[in-house]
Amino acid sequence: MLRNPGTTVGCYDHRVEPASAALSPTQRRVLIALKRSGDATADELAAALEISSSAIRQHLSALRSASFVAALPDRGQPGRPADRYHATDLTEPLFVTPDGNLAVELLEHIEEEDPEMVARVFERRRHRLADEARDALAGKSIAERVEVLTALLDAQGYLADSERVDSKHYRINLHSCAIWAVANRYTQACTAELELIRDLIPDSVVERVTHKTAGAHTCAYEISLQHQ
Repeated sequence: MLRNPGTTVGCYDHRVEPASAALSPTQRRVLIALKRSGDATADELAAALEISSSAIRQHLSALRSASFVAALPDRGQPGRPADRYHATDLTEPLFVTPDGNLAVELLEHIEEEDPEMVARVFERRRHRLADEARDALAGKSIAERVEVLTALLDAQGYLADSERVDSKHYRINLHSCAIWAVANRYTQACTAELELIRDLIPDSVVERVTHKTAGAHTCAYEISLQHQ
C-alpha cells in the first residue's frame, strides 16, 4: 500500500525520494496513463493498461489516499456517474529529473549573489538545448520538426505528445514537468521553455495555451504555420 507522501517544506517539494519509493511499478503506470490522458475512469484505465478493474480501483484508492489523484463524477453519461480521475500537482515531483531539488538550491544561492544572473542561466541553458537539437531538425518540414521536438522533450521526462489540430496548427502537450521543482519556483524556466520551441520552429507562431503552474493538467504549446 502507498504510504503518506509527507509534508511540503518551503516553496518546493522535498518529498521526491520517499514518495517515489512508495510507488509500486503499477501505480507509476497508472499515474503516467492519467497524466498522458488528462483524466480517465477506472474502466478506461483498466482497458488501457490491460489490468482488471478491481485491481485498478485498489491502486486508485491508494493513490487517492496519498492525494496523488483526485476524482470528479462524470455527469455526461447516463445512469450513475462514474468517477473521472486525474493526477494532482503532488505527482509532479515524482517525474522530475533526479537533481531537480539540487538545482533549486543552487539557483537560490545564485539569486542571493546576483538576481539578474538567474535569467542568464536559463537563457544559456535554452541556447545550449537549441544548439544540440538543430542538427536533428535540419532540413525537415514543420510536421517533422514537431515530431522530433516532441520526442526530444519526451526523452527528457516531459511525457510529451503532439497532434495536428488542422491544416495550419499543431500542438505539443507536456503532461509532466521534468523540472517542476525549478519551474514552480522560477518563472524564467517556463519562459525559456517557450522561447526554446520558438527558436527551433522559427517559421511559425508558437504560443503556450495551457500552463501547469497555473493549474492546468498540461503545458500545451500551439504552433501555427505562418505560411503554407
